[in-house]
Amino acid sequence: MRDAERIIDKTKIFVKAGDGGNGAVAFHREKYVSHGGPSGGDGGHGGNIVFKVDKGATTLLYFRDHRKFIAKNGGNGTGEKFHGATAPDVTILVPQGTLIRDAATGKIIKDMSDDEPFVCCRGGRGGWGNQHFATPTRQVPMFAKNGTKGEEKELVLELKMLADVGLIGMPSVGKSSILSRISSARPKIAAYHFTTLSPNLGVVKTGGESGFVAADIPGLIEGAADGAGLGHAFLRHVERCRLLLHVVDIARTEGRDPIEDIKAINQELARYSEQLASRPQMIVANKADSLDEELTDLPAFEAFVKENGWELLYVSAATGQNLDVLVTTVAARLRDLPPLTVFESEITEEDILAGDPMETTVRRENNTFFVEGKWLVDLMGRTNFNNYESLSYFQRALQKNGVIQLLEEKGCVDGHTVNIYDFEFEFIK
Repeated sequence: MRDAERIIDKTKIFVKAGDGGNGAVAFHREKYVSHGGPSGGDGGHGGNIVFKVDKGATTLLYFRDHRKFIAKNGGNGTGEKFHGATAPDVTILVPQGTLIRDAATGKIIKDMSDDEPFVCCRGGRGGWGNQHFATPTRQVPMFAKNGTKGEEKELVLELKMLADVGLIGMPSVGKSSILSRISSARPKIAAYHFTTLSPNLGVVKTGGESGFVAADIPGLIEGAADGAGLGHAFLRHVERCRLLLHVVDIARTEGRDPIEDIKAINQELARYSEQLASRPQMIVANKADSLDEELTDLPAFEAFVKENGWELLYVSAATGQNLDVLVTTVAARLRDLPPLTVFESEITEEDILAGDPMETTVRRENNTFFVEGKWLVDLMGRTNFNNYESLSYFQRALQKNGVIQLLEEKGCVDGHTVNIYDFEFEFIK
């Protein structure tokens, strides 16, 4: 199988944001200035790991050979209050519809279904230079603050393509041919099974602004729900579709019974997901131009379709018969259906608050207490300090993870200053 044809829609990668640069211990040196004071610059922030949607991509093939993404560290501070350079972000492009999961828990972190960039791992903050630690009683601070570590994660990327309509059916029933006639997509078409090995997307224009996106899902076979053929990979892409066009070969050119094909495919959908099995369907009887009524019992076929409450349309991808009607009918159906499924993040407040208090460090400098901990970096990034509820959530997190108790053990009392990664507040019991 050629790489260009290979379907790769699930893979594991490792990502690590850059560490923050260290602050510098330095003192101002100038002629005729004997006591220039501390001038150590701050370290630069480490680079973030950012995911963005690439609308031109349709598989995760790129990640077969690219499994590690590591951002650069921030630069160290230097003398004369020069700050270290902030490292550039590492941007990872993924197809639209990619789910980002935590590899350890399987929980969804982000559904890349829109154009908004997603910062998955935040770079470490740069450490403070010794200029920040000068006080009236300590005019020559001989220490600086190291940068914090960047976040790192092992992720699973899973592609569930974004399409309003999914064309499903047995191999070689004409799904790709129909897609190529009603949209701008140009899938590979040939007279053998499994010509299509990865989903093809096409934009179907209906005039005005009521166009839709259709996906040609590679042919399913019995046992697909158990992974037969490439079943799991194929069925995954149907999950977002609002409407399924169930394509059958009504001419029975390969001797297949369209009724049995429909039953078999729907059985696989039900075994994979009850929700998927209940998705609205239309039966598209393709190859109507070659129909031989002596081979196909049309009354029995139409009675079966009607009994199940499905809409039926006879078409021919070869001649274009009724394809315009198909497009119009689908567009009308979509107007009455719910929007595309977007998967919500499964990372809960409990996941964020699950930090170990023993991993939290508190360092006292006079009446200022510096609090650090890897879990706090994630918490800070999710807190809006201008919002009362968000701030209350932040306070609960500190209480739940034992930070308040740890501060008190270190001698923090009302009126002292607490500094958590540059965010300062007055301690009040």
